[in-house]
Amino acid sequence: MPATPFSSCSYLILQPRFNSYFNPLFRSFTYQLSTSLLSFNGIKFTAARIHSSLSPAAETESQSGGGGRSGALSPGPIVAGEVQRIDVNPPKGTRDFPPEEMRLRNWLFNNFKEVSRLYGFEEVDFPVLENEALFTRKAGEEIKDQLYCFEDRGNRRVALRPELTPSLARLVIQKGKSVPLPLKWFTVGQCWRYERMTRGRRREHYQWNMDIIGVPGVMAEAELISSIVSLFKRIGIKDSDVGFKVSSRKVLQEVLKCYSIPESLFGKVCVIIDKIEKIPVDEVKKELMAAGVSQEAVQELLQVLSVKSLTELEEKLGSSGEAIADLKQLFSLAEKFGYSEWIQFDASVVRGLAYYTGIVFEGFDREGKLRAICGGGRYDHLFSTFGADDIPACGFGFGDAVVVEIPLSSLLFEQLLREKGLLPDLSLQMDYIVCALDEDLQGSAAMVAHVLRKKGQSVDLVLESKPLKWVFKRAARNNAQRLVLVGSSEWQRGVVGVKILATGEQYEVKLDELI
Repeated sequence: MPATPFSSCSYLILQPRFNSYFNPLFRSFTYQLSTSLLSFNGIKFTAARIHSSLSPAAETESQSGGGGRSGALSPGPIVAGEVQRIDVNPPKGTRDFPPEEMRLRNWLFNNFKEVSRLYGFEEVDFPVLENEALFTRKAGEEIKDQLYCFEDRGNRRVALRPELTPSLARLVIQKGKSVPLPLKWFTVGQCWRYERMTRGRRREHYQWNMDIIGVPGVMAEAELISSIVSLFKRIGIKDSDVGFKVSSRKVLQEVLKCYSIPESLFGKVCVIIDKIEKIPVDEVKKELMAAGVSQEAVQELLQVLSVKSLTELEEKLGSSGEAIADLKQLFSLAEKFGYSEWIQFDASVVRGLAYYTGIVFEGFDREGKLRAICGGGRYDHLFSTFGADDIPACGFGFGDAVVVEIPLSSLLFEQLLREKGLLPDLSLQMDYIVCALDEDLQGSAAMVAHVLRKKGQSVDLVLESKPLKWVFKRAARNNAQRLVLVGSSEWQRGVVGVKILATGEQYEVKLDELI
């Protein structure tokens, strides 16, 4: 490619007179382009070497510490050579949400929120960035190794939240007696975990949480499971598609007591047991014995964990324990709530978080293709780990990545909904598309769009002068119901042309009569 007329020149991109505007961020950098050829995305440009230098005044200021923020980042060195195209994919384990996928996400979240409203829950939210200690006080948890954590510029240890329950507990403690119990709160928030990627598990996901604070009885757990069942029914999922496995942490406690296992090991044992479907049983045995559980106790634990009916569990543990009483009450309430066919007892369900204390449950797909769809349980002793008085509490988390994973080809719920014809039409819908037939009438077209929007109509205003063929294609793509054409002669008469796109019917109407 021959040199351009500018190839022998150099230019000051940021002139010194702009320094007062850019100084806080750029420290009076000047960029000088010298000649040579750059290639970017297949296009060659003149001027390849990019030099940067501090102005003498800025260098003095930098050394003295005056002006600007002390914590400001210094720009990295600019390397001579070709300008390379950036990686356009999001970081591993994260997602983009282009319009069609954003509509799917909004549909799901709206269902989360509507079910929460129907059950009388109030919405809350918390910072994505929290103090690291909020998630590390529960020793022995796998989640500690999955934190996105760092030290901020104030030398504070912070972390992106890996789950929502500790943040909820913090807010409840903060509010204290200013909020009357019981609390019924829900949130839909983004969570981050640096973990191995599997089907339905990403490093960031959105999670729907519902929590009941201040109710010690099993009625709270029964209500929470009922709310999830309501969501499933609402979007067309049946009990033949998904179900709930239910157990109680108290089952393990009773077994461990028989073998004099200290209570301090309970949380660690539960975390290990939670891996029973993820790693070989022999590995589970090794980890339990390494944690201080005797071989005899390990054998008994594994036998109890294989139990799949309450009757069999009662034969092993007796009928006098709290675990049996709680579980019997839950199954009785399930009949009253109308979801008994959705739940089943499974002693192997313990959940991986150390703070659970009583009944635990998780949703699963009956074909067994995926990990748990959702999960939760009782956590009566979480608040004391943060230095507050304990409050009875229970809740669940329901992640979006299992329900609707992107890309669209992969996951349980979307597959399930598509296969059964239950996924609603989530294509873009527009009431009107408005187009000026003359460039001089674009202001008039804007007025038409303003009138329609004030009446609550969605309007796609064509912002440039475009041929009608292009306008009709855009209208079809946006599923617009009507096309409004602003023509010169019509506008002079105080009317606009309207075309109903589904039928082809056309008519003229006064601006104030548009609806």
